[in-house]
Amino acid sequence: MTSESAEVSERPSGVARTLVIGAAVLAVLLLGAAVGLLVKLPGSTTSAVPASGSADIGFCQDMAQHHLQGIQMANIARDRSTDPEVRQLAFDIASTQLEQVGRMKGWLMMWNEHEQNVSGVYMAWMNDSGVHGHGATTPEAGKPLMPGMAVTDELTKLRTMPGGRDFDVYFLQLMLRHHTGGAPMAEYAATRASQPFVRTLADNMLKSQSAETDLMKDYLAERGAAPLP
Repeated sequence: MTSESAEVSERPSGVARTLVIGAAVLAVLLLGAAVGLLVKLPGSTTSAVPASGSADIGFCQDMAQHHLQGIQMANIARDRSTDPEVRQLAFDIASTQLEQVGRMKGWLMMWNEHEQNVSGVYMAWMNDSGVHGHGATTPEAGKPLMPGMAVTDELTKLRTMPGGRDFDVYFLQLMLRHHTGGAPMAEYAATRASQPFVRTLADNMLKSQSAETDLMKDYLAERGAAPLP
């Protein structure tokens, strides 16, 4: 048996892979909830519950949703790319953002808040300042919910492209735009959130995603491609 056929035989079927990924997602989200509910968070007090509509609540709701699409795209790339560099980057993004989603959803549960924004207006919690040039956004037909997010047609294209150079370029372009679009939310929460642990998480996101953004720009340049306009 060749090494290539061995690798193929060891890969789980589509159904098995879906079950494994689903179980991993659930485990991480439950871990985040447990951390939020059972561990006394640094700098928090029993009375320090952020108000609905605050930067803390809005950031956790909107960034978690933003992250979930990033995880979705990264998982597609991890399964379809044939480039070790791109596969490793996709794995790192999916792992990091999944853990962060678990934390944010755990805090929302602890605060007795909805896991998702139910108002239909995103980033309204950033409206007290025009520093970042972003305000509340309302979903429109065919438009992304928040800056940087891919639309349905783009996700469909990513899912259906064969692995290879063109696939890798398209993934890098979408993910680079995704990181860039989410950065203002993290910047705002890193300085405006009332809870120290939320500010710390937002700041850590900025640092890790800044490094990944630089790496994706380098990868695109190496492949003779440019970021999306």
